[in-house]
Amino acid sequence: MPSLLPRSHYRVGRSRTGLGLFALKPIKKGTRIIRYTGPMLDSRNEKHDAIDNKYLFEINGRWTIDGSVRKNIARYINHSCRPNAESDVRERERKVFIRAIRNIEPGQEINYDYGTDYFKEFLKPIGCLCVKCVAKRKALKAEELAKKKRAKARAEKKAQKSKAGAKLNGHVLNGTAKPRKAKKR
Repeated sequence: MPSLLPRSHYRVGRSRTGLGLFALKPIKKGTRIIRYTGPMLDSRNEKHDAIDNKYLFEINGRWTIDGSVRKNIARYINHSCRPNAESDVRERERKVFIRAIRNIEPGQEINYDYGTDYFKEFLKPIGCLCVKCVAKRKALKAEELAKKKRAKARAEKKAQKSKAGAKLNGHVLNGTAKPRKAKKR
């Protein structure tokens, strides 16, 4: 079993979503970065089942890690819809490791996909702040703004055409009104 990276390979720092975990040294794809730690909660225990915080990591239907303890440095790893790491759940051992799925360069934030349930409950209501989703929202906003500008330009062009048409029907040429010719009968 591969060992974990020493603490000197990452640090907790400011992120776009609060605090995050950042690489200090290159981390190769496949490397076990850190273990997600904390007290084990048994869902069969009513007291444990009632605990509700954002750092719960479900191992299986029975066991959950309460990662809210400060010594759990892995709790600072943020969600991303385009992650550079993933969770490696060892059900029998009741352990969770975070493993690199891409090479991670120094200075890059380490992140993984928290999964659909967490996303729906905590992230979707406020909007995901990962780089991919923020860029997607900016692109959609820019596209919507461009659509509005095009619609406004079309409306202005149409208004100018109808204004010009009204002038011609009223025989306004070069800014002067011409009398209508009488129809011959």
